[in-house]
Amino acid sequence: MTSLDRASLAQMIDHTLLKSDATPADVEALAAQAVELGTYSICISPNMLPVTADLGPVKVATVCGFPSGKHTAAVKAAEAKESVANGADEVDMVIDIGLLKAGNTQALTDEIAAVKAEVPSPRVLKVIIESAALTDDEIVAACKASEAAGADFVKTSTGFHAAGGASVEAVRLMAQTVGGRLGVKASGGIRDFATASAMVEAGATRLGLSASAQILAEAGE
Repeated sequence: MTSLDRASLAQMIDHTLLKSDATPADVEALAAQAVELGTYSICISPNMLPVTADLGPVKVATVCGFPSGKHTAAVKAAEAKESVANGADEVDMVIDIGLLKAGNTQALTDEIAAVKAEVPSPRVLKVIIESAALTDDEIVAACKASEAAGADFVKTSTGFHAAGGASVEAVRLMAQTVGGRLGVKASGGIRDFATASAMVEAGATRLGLSASAQILAEAGE
């Protein structure tokens, strides 16, 4: 297992609140906690933008096509454009995994590219592939499509799919496929320090966590 110090781990965390019943007060509390914990970003629903709280160096991430991914590419692109206009530094988009299952990797690449066009550098696009619902070959294909489309990260999961969230095996395969050219975000079901550390050891460069405070407390100083 990797030896992560608390501050380094915090800077890998997207401190996340994507519950459908989240209120503006919940987002304010999340923002304050992120600043206190020193996380890299907060990740919130797009209708919670813009963030009015003082975040200091903490970035703002949001989601797109969430959580099903069954939106047209044009709708996903429009959603991403609006989020960027409302202050999002990063956008985590959900792919249409049906395109992947049907073998239509060109359409998949095209939809990712359409969203990336609205999330220009230095803003960051992460592509959620729902790895738990995919075969190994499909994971590799999704990662390759993401890279071809110009994405910055591939991400395991929404945390809302019935198949489950992140796994060490999926993170390792994703990391091997992108070879350091893209980041790898592990998200979904990471609730303790041991699991977070295992994901980093497997190749995750970012973690989507809602249990950030507990995990960082377990990390110690």
